[in-house]
Amino acid sequence: MTQIEQARRGNITESMRQAAEYEGLPAEFILTGVASGNIVIPKNIHHSFSARAIGKGLLTKVNANIGTSPSHYAIKEEMDKLDAAVAAGADAVMDLSTGGDLDATLDAILEHSPVMIGTVPLYKSVSKVLSEGRACADVTEDEIFKEIQRQAEIGVDFMTVHCGITRESIRVLKKCSRVMGMVSRGGSLMAEWIVKNHSENPLYEKYDRLLEIARTHDVTLSLGDGLRPGSILDAEDRAQGAELIILGELAQRARDAGVQVMIEGPGHVPLSRIAGDMIAQKRICGGAPYYVLGPLPTDIAAGYDHICGAIGGAIAAASGADFLCYVTPAEHLSLPDVDDVREGVIASKIAAHIGDLEKGIESAWARDRQMSEARRRFDWETMFSAAIYPKKAREMRHRSEDKDRDVCTMCGDFCALKTFDRAIEEQ
Repeated sequence: MTQIEQARRGNITESMRQAAEYEGLPAEFILTGVASGNIVIPKNIHHSFSARAIGKGLLTKVNANIGTSPSHYAIKEEMDKLDAAVAAGADAVMDLSTGGDLDATLDAILEHSPVMIGTVPLYKSVSKVLSEGRACADVTEDEIFKEIQRQAEIGVDFMTVHCGITRESIRVLKKCSRVMGMVSRGGSLMAEWIVKNHSENPLYEKYDRLLEIARTHDVTLSLGDGLRPGSILDAEDRAQGAELIILGELAQRARDAGVQVMIEGPGHVPLSRIAGDMIAQKRICGGAPYYVLGPLPTDIAAGYDHICGAIGGAIAAASGADFLCYVTPAEHLSLPDVDDVREGVIASKIAAHIGDLEKGIESAWARDRQMSEARRRFDWETMFSAAIYPKKAREMRHRSEDKDRDVCTMCGDFCALKTFDRAIEEQ
């Protein structure tokens, strides 16, 4: 029985208790949210780790993408990325590998990870046929579902499935004058398959088959945004809207079938439109948790897209996004290395926390109070523990010439707090 089925029966599961403990909330709050579909707990029945929940009223979670490419693959390096992501505070990691031994890579990540793991099964299906000298369009419907089945059986917690790429949504896309066309890797692969086979998307047409696999193993479906904008010039066009309407319908079908579901979102969105995008998604998709990439409010931040993504992510989280997919400094440029992964997670964690403050999450406000009160006392150890990434805060403090004094090197004897205390004492 899935988490949503248990919740509807009023049964508080161990995963609900774990998620509630992490949030500092009553388990009944998690149960109610899961039952309504506003909260999901991505935890496959075959995967053992301490569960976290995603959704309304909870801390905004952060995902880190790792994985190999056809030109660069080393399992040890992916393990290092996984460790760096978790150490920096990632709540989830997605394996997006497309090169090397894909089975061995995913198996290693699942075995090693202390957090939830997501995948895009279509990557593996297409990679396999390409390695056999076949074309993308040669992958069969059964091969696609067989890979989904295998990943569900070995413990993948959530899967991105591009069900909203249909013959109709492609027709709408063709009539849009997009600058970037399609930037979703999985979405473009599915679009090519549909066009070349003159057939409907099997993940849409045989959606019930997908739901049965997900329900059997309690895999959370992440309905992919194959038509997300890849430029702020393409944001909120008819193609994006057409796909979102399909995803809203499929989300309801998933909940009706006892399957947990969340929705993926853009992408590149101008700053002034981010909040509206979040609100529209929630309304169209019945309050399903929203999982956004960035979003990026400008297209020119190459090399600094983690900062750009944090700006957009903070607004998105404050406006209702529940799950931020990190963006690294290497976005649009290269495969991220370990340092890129770390910086990407930290930037997204900052964005998530800012969003949580705006959402009124009590634990987020308590953390800021802890930091401010510690600064007032010159309590460096508490400041380090309250920092978004304690390791870096500690390292920067220890390189200071004034590290053994109750001042920072920037102010030294001109410390405003100490000056203020003297001024008050003299009154």
